[in-house]
Amino acid sequence: MPGIHLFKVAAPSVAKKARPGQFVVVRIDETGERIPLTIADWDEKEGSVTIVFMEVGTTTARLALLGEGDSMANFVGPLGLPTHIERFGTVVCVAGGVGVAPIAPIARELKEAGNKIISILGARSQNLLFWEDKLRSVSDQLIVTTDDGSYGRKGLVTEPLKELLASGEKIAQVVAIGPSIMMKFCAETTQPFGVKTMVSLNSIMVDGTGMCGCCRISVGGLTKFACVDGPDFDGHQVDWDLLIARQRIYLDEEKRSFEQWRGQSGSCA
Repeated sequence: MPGIHLFKVAAPSVAKKARPGQFVVVRIDETGERIPLTIADWDEKEGSVTIVFMEVGTTTARLALLGEGDSMANFVGPLGLPTHIERFGTVVCVAGGVGVAPIAPIARELKEAGNKIISILGARSQNLLFWEDKLRSVSDQLIVTTDDGSYGRKGLVTEPLKELLASGEKIAQVVAIGPSIMMKFCAETTQPFGVKTMVSLNSIMVDGTGMCGCCRISVGGLTKFACVDGPDFDGHQVDWDLLIARQRIYLDEEKRSFEQWRGQSGSCA
């Protein structure tokens, strides 16, 4: 599918301790930037960790060029706090775009803990959907939406979410992972119903240990660091406008970097 890649990385020490909701910090080579990527799956026996990413800039475009047998300078993790798993009751898992990658292991473990899982999987169009079968296998019900109506139900993920909340079924919790704007509107949808909504924040990170402060966010009026205090937070407490503004700080630099790299490499990736 266009611009979306799945890598299975040999990283036995990470696979041994990985839990749902955690992430790794990746650096391609000694001069490359450090980027956080959510752990989509892992196999302790095989010693492998699965990551899924979309090409959005220089580093992810370069990462996509790696092939079988290639290596990275750093693959550090697992980082962040694992998603809290217990028997809540009925949990709605909402995945937007590549958000299905971190949602899948969370839904799996919530299901194993005895919860009823209703999943909503959304993307802009059919060609950007993946892991539908994987998510369906751990869900009691799966609703698929596309913005353009090319597959499943036409519309945004917030529409079936609101219908479920208004249906009378007791929803114990909602877990929403995807683009920040999607998570913001999921939280706004659930707030009038008083249903706790957990989100996984994708703020800018550098070191992943809380020392650099780049990933700072405001939650409930307090400054938090997504890498060590999260990445999971109560969506009703997040200052979404601040988060989204901070995510845009380096847009110009990122664009120049990508154009320069593409010019040097002669690549259209």
